[in-house]
Amino acid sequence: METADPHPLSWLDAVAERRRAAGLRRELRPRAPSADVIDLAGNDYLGLGRDERVVDGAVEAARTWGAGSTGSRLVTGTTQLHSTLERELAAFCGAESALVFSSGYAANLGVLTALSGPGALIVSDAANHASLVDACRLSRARTVVVPHNDVAAVDAALAARTEERALVVTDSVNSVDGDLAPLRELHAVSRARGAVLVVDEAHGLGVAGPGGRGVLAAEGLAGADDVVATVTLSKALGSQGGAVLGPAAVTAHLVDAARTFIFDTALNPPAVGAALAALRVLMDEPALPAEVLRVAAELARTAGVAAPPSAVVSVVLGPPVLAYEAAQRCLDAGVRVGCFRPPSVPEGTSRLRLTARADLTGAELDRVRDVLRRKVRP
Repeated sequence: METADPHPLSWLDAVAERRRAAGLRRELRPRAPSADVIDLAGNDYLGLGRDERVVDGAVEAARTWGAGSTGSRLVTGTTQLHSTLERELAAFCGAESALVFSSGYAANLGVLTALSGPGALIVSDAANHASLVDACRLSRARTVVVPHNDVAAVDAALAARTEERALVVTDSVNSVDGDLAPLRELHAVSRARGAVLVVDEAHGLGVAGPGGRGVLAAEGLAGADDVVATVTLSKALGSQGGAVLGPAAVTAHLVDAARTFIFDTALNPPAVGAALAALRVLMDEPALPAEVLRVAAELARTAGVAAPPSAVVSVVLGPPVLAYEAAQRCLDAGVRVGCFRPPSVPEGTSRLRLTARADLTGAELDRVRDVLRRKVRP
């Protein structure tokens, strides 16, 4: 008697069980529109996601331009609002030009693949965000992964290259540990070796640098002709989308060559309107970034870890189950925190990730202190 072949997706059951046994199973947890929970898990660093001025920006854009962008940027998806955001974002960050994408992920994929390709070298930091890792894989360029923040290793990789073109890519603020990249040293090495420095400022914009202009601005590198930056509009600006900032020649090339720009539906007008409104709030209230760092220092002190130079406070607990259980205890007590487990972090370093917000009240901080002291390491 012939036996039936197994279902082609039956292997998923075994994979799911292994993940469950290792404490690595994930599930979606829909949020209610309002709840008595203090959020230290999201990336709304300036608390602008629900700010009336930002919400009004989204509503006005929807009433003017509609809910969707109707097409790709090169067809019908570019509105006057997109152009205004690009102009003001570039001016704020000190760049010659900006180009808005539908997400920060798409911006990273677009810029790295369009500026590299076969016959190019990419030197990538080992701790880079998944979007940069995926961009390297899709680029078809030779990629050398170097230890985190190791400038000497970057220099050695560039010195040994045979390729004509080279990119050095790093996050300005590590999304897990919250530490800063040595951008000044990386730029010096890149310039000496004829490479372009590409910096993801996703967690720098709105938090680091003068008035929240980012780590590049803090290091005096904003607007350098051999530096390209990417930013997200979904963290400190409380909206959605991403952008590439840099020389006009770069953004012009991306319009012609970046597949995630050419073939993707444009960012919807309400998200553009919200991001533009948030950017203007940040310009009008330049003290907001310092407040984020003050709250981050307070969270770190309470959690018993070093104060970060960013909004990200990392509390390493070790095994995945310990991090998961601590996060659940905090949530049950009314404080939502991030829980990072492999593959988001290396084995043995599962952790809580606390993100500071500029709009936390004194009463909320008191409540957070109490919960963290009682629930993180009971």
